Amino acid sequence: MSSGGLNNSTSSTPTTASAAIALPTTTRRRVADGVMDASAVTLASPTNIINVGKINPDAAVSSADEDEESDPTCCNGSISGAGSHLHSNHYSPVIKYLLLRRRVFFCVPEAWLLSVRSGRNLGRKIFGALMLMAVVSVFFAFLGGHVEVGDRVNGTEGRLLILKTLQDDGTVAQHAVTENQAARPKRVFERMSLSESETELESESSLPKRLLDEQNTIPEIWMKPNSDDFNKCIARPRNRIRTGSKTNGYLLVHANGGLNQMRTGICDMVAVAKIMNATLVLPYLDHESFWTDPSGFKDIFDWRHFIDVLTDDIEIIEYLPTRYAAQKPLLKAPISWSKASYYRKEMIPLLKKHKVVKFTHTDSRLANNGLASSIQRLRCRANYVGLRYTKEIEDLGKVLVNRLRNNGNPYIALHLRYEKDMLAFTGCSHNLTAKEDEELRDMRYSVKHWKEKEIDSEERRLQGGCPFSPREAALFLKAMGYPSTTTIYIVAGEIYGSNSMAAFRSEYPNVFSHNTLATEEELRPFKPYQNRLAALDYIVALESDVFVYTYDGNMAKAVQGHRRYEGFRKTINPDRQNFVKLVDLLDKGDLSWEEFSSAVTTLHSDRLGAPYVRQIGESPRLEENFYANPFPGCICNNSQEHIARLKSDERRSIGVS
Repeated sequence: MSSGGLNNSTSSTPTTASAAIALPTTTRRRVADGVMDASAVTLASPTNIINVGKINPDAAVSSADEDEESDPTCCNGSISGAGSHLHSNHYSPVIKYLLLRRRVFFCVPEAWLLSVRSGRNLGRKIFGALMLMAVVSVFFAFLGGHVEVGDRVNGTEGRLLILKTLQDDGTVAQHAVTENQAARPKRVFERMSLSESETELESESSLPKRLLDEQNTIPEIWMKPNSDDFNKCIARPRNRIRTGSKTNGYLLVHANGGLNQMRTGICDMVAVAKIMNATLVLPYLDHESFWTDPSGFKDIFDWRHFIDVLTDDIEIIEYLPTRYAAQKPLLKAPISWSKASYYRKEMIPLLKKHKVVKFTHTDSRLANNGLASSIQRLRCRANYVGLRYTKEIEDLGKVLVNRLRNNGNPYIALHLRYEKDMLAFTGCSHNLTAKEDEELRDMRYSVKHWKEKEIDSEERRLQGGCPFSPREAALFLKAMGYPSTTTIYIVAGEIYGSNSMAAFRSEYPNVFSHNTLATEEELRPFKPYQNRLAALDYIVALESDVFVYTYDGNMAKAVQGHRRYEGFRKTINPDRQNFVKLVDLLDKGDLSWEEFSSAVTTLHSDRLGAPYVRQIGESPRLEENFYANPFPGCICNNSQEHIARLKSDERRSIGVS
């Protein structure tokens, strides 16, 4: 066996060893805390006498735990000198070989070897010695492949002695540490199956997630806010599982508005059906809104999944039973922002009497707050689990997301909302031509249920009541630190204005929409249906790395709430009122770009989608929408719940005592 050690630098001739390296046994050994001198050890071939230089006794490998020093010749740290006066030429070659073996295996009792000199039973003793040699040779052959002594480690400055002892079970490995790492904790025993790279991964896994994000050098502009103490909590309470009790009647609902207004309205009707103990018929969708989309519930949502998810909450059926199909339902428009008591006191008696009731409106017909936690969680189960889009919509949505992330780059979903109907409704015409302004005015007067007709566009803008123009959106993203190479997906319908997007594209050329990202063939089944296209946009916005909405419309509310529910994904809510004032100061030259950018980032440091409790206003119309922020209700604060449980246990223990 070749030596991996260094020869003693003080002498090149064999000398009597002053220290011993004990053979491995099945007992785990200790390496002293002191650092070994790698230059002090020299191993010779098994057929030669071991030449070992002086070793610091404090750093030597100890075998005291193995043999308890039962034999002073094998455990006192030196090779016995009892045979040093023997002259090997007095004996036959066999005896010479045996004595040489004795010097290597110095723990063999002296009487065994010295008795060979007597002539008594010499033949028997020689035969025994030969048998011993055979056993020892096999043992050395086995040992030779299992012990390594090394003195080099590539890439380290200090000297290192590594002694690896592999046994049949492969469980133990011994590592010494380098002299220049003395300040680090010394780990003597290591599992051989754990490599250095695995050790690094193991240490990384114990680091906080945000620290790992920092180590992975994710730019701050893409990092989600910290929400480690929050989690989804929409599990159905056991005492709220539907038992199959007799229904009070059948509830028909007409979901009005655009896709996202209908979506949240349907979720409210699921909760109302639970409150009223009513059987819900699959909702009818609005075909008369601005887009006049003829799509039905089954065309947009996976209706079977919807029924299955909510089967333990309420009964949902595809059609009215035959005996009620010809019956004219009682038409009712529930009062907006109603509490559960309204439906119990006012609607249940009507349902029991007429058996079939149809709600003509579903938008905002249930209060944001003041409802039982089981009802709030049911609203979220319906919204975030039950209302899944059809497979065709879901599949194409995933394709669009993958294309946006083609090179592994993040992307922004920008809900620009600079659309004709929104501009006409809000009366905003900033940056538009006089002709375009007049066209919006005509549209506003043509829609009877829009109450406001005369609107001062500039005053509305300065009040923060207008969606960003494309130019303002580009200025906002640039001030927030997003480079011009950023991939941006426009979540909106057709942007209004003959030249509105020119300023935006000049700053951000990598701009996409479902029209430019999908092929003509892929879009053909969706093209005539605006609500199905809006569903595609919903998926891309939900999955985006950053979602920015420039107006508080129904889609902005629905998407930001869903992103909160999915772990508070980064969502930027611009302060429109203060931002447009900064833009005007920039345009007048009162602010430099650096001052403008600094003011914008400071203004929005707490508007990035971090967790906060839903804000309650003076009236339901003025408070924060439940679906825009389902905390509390569907999101729980782990630390607060833990404190509440401790307080509850404390009160219980006091009551018992």
